[in-house]
Amino acid sequence: MARPAFDTLRALAIASQALGFILIITLETVMGDAARPWQGWTLAAMVVAALGIALVRLYRRNKARKAWARQRSDD
Repeated sequence: MARPAFDTLRALAIASQALGFILIITLETVMGDAARPWQGWTLAAMVVAALGIALVRLYRRNKARKAWARQRSDD
């Protein structure tokens, strides 16, 4: 099973985390202490995005394993 040269899920994970951290820093800069609840929601959204990406990655990996096992058993 060859790995693709560009991993879309990895790029999506990195981009979502970077965007979240930029948003958290920007909120702190613009709003000061009033940004705390918004930063918490942003962090929660980052965690949900990371878990969603991890689940998609797990699903794809298991699907590829099953296809590989079926192909191997057919041979």
